Amino acid sequence: MFDEDGSLDPVLKFILGAIITIAVAKMAWQWLTEDAWHWVSVDVWGWISEDAWDWLMGHPWWFALIIMGSLVLLCFVIFSDRTVYFDDSEDELANDAIADEPVTTKPRILTFRMKQLTAMSADGFEQACADLLSRDGFLWARRVGGSGDLGADVVAWDPDNRKVVIQCKQYAAPVGSGALQKFNGTAVPEHGADVAVIVALNGFTKPATDFAQRHHIMLIGRPELKRWAHGEHLYAVVEEQRSAA
Repeated sequence: MFDEDGSLDPVLKFILGAIITIAVAKMAWQWLTEDAWHWVSVDVWGWISEDAWDWLMGHPWWFALIIMGSLVLLCFVIFSDRTVYFDDSEDELANDAIADEPVTTKPRILTFRMKQLTAMSADGFEQACADLLSRDGFLWARRVGGSGDLGADVVAWDPDNRKVVIQCKQYAAPVGSGALQKFNGTAVPEHGADVAVIVALNGFTKPATDFAQRHHIMLIGRPELKRWAHGEHLYAVVEEQRSAA
């Protein structure tokens, strides 16, 4: 019924919307064609054509007073000068002062839905990770993945001036220990990583997790990626992961 990001399934949303629309339209049509029409054609018109008219004919002075009052009101509306003049200099000064004030708006936090990350290309997935690093305050975050990247897809520097090297895995299956062994052999010697991170869309195998713990590689699996993509800081996600272990 709900997807991983908490959104209602689009097909189910369309079906529910159609059912509600048809039900409301049916009730509105029934009310207009039966109750409302009967009230206008019988009750209101009957009162105007019989009771109100009989009362006016039985009280000619009241009838004349209503007619005269209506004419006076009509003349007042037609011939009265409704133009209003005012000094708007103060309003202009106030508007100028407001225009000179700096406009401050609350920045929108960058987030991604998991289905967005799943649908991205490999390059787009790497760029999304770089954008999330920039959102978290990392400096010079950029995508460097490509042919001959030697395992580095994204690099950045955290506020403590530590170099962060990320490898992005958008695999349909969990990442095995072989990929971690290759990354471990290049992250520090080739790229000078102070912090080595692997982001895997569909998590890691148990041997890969054990290898990462022994070699101090940060793993961002699917649950961690979801929290990171939804707005949590990368290091906060890693700290929660370590606390839960």
